[in-house]
Amino acid sequence: MAGGSEDPVNDPTRRQAGELEGAVLAALWASQRPLTAPELQRALPAGLARTTVATILARLHDKGTVRRTRQGRAFAYSPVVEDPAALSAQRMHTELDRGDDRSGTLARFISRLSSDDEDLVRALLASSAEPKEQR
Repeated sequence: MAGGSEDPVNDPTRRQAGELEGAVLAALWASQRPLTAPELQRALPAGLARTTVATILARLHDKGTVRRTRQGRAFAYSPVVEDPAALSAQRMHTELDRGDDRSGTLARFISRLSSDDEDLVRALLASSAEPKEQR
């Protein structure tokens, strides 16, 4: 680039979008209790500023991914869902609810599944259709 400045888009040291959110969620899932921003900062890779951690937590809270409760003068955060699979399912439901054409969205999603994933969806649907006494 002109002037010798670095290209931030192609900078290999720059974190991928969502990478820090994922690290924060992983730390929260690993914890047995809600954590404050300073506690999370200590649990995450070195070098993250407290303000960065606080910003990530605020964004996750705004998205409904974490809940916060008062702990003294600070907030303590905990995940809304119990694991990464539940988070992915929540995001999928959010996208489905966002659109006007639920059938079209599902049809396009299904059309792009691998044959292994199609088999898995069929098995899961069959399992969920069984009477609860048989499960």
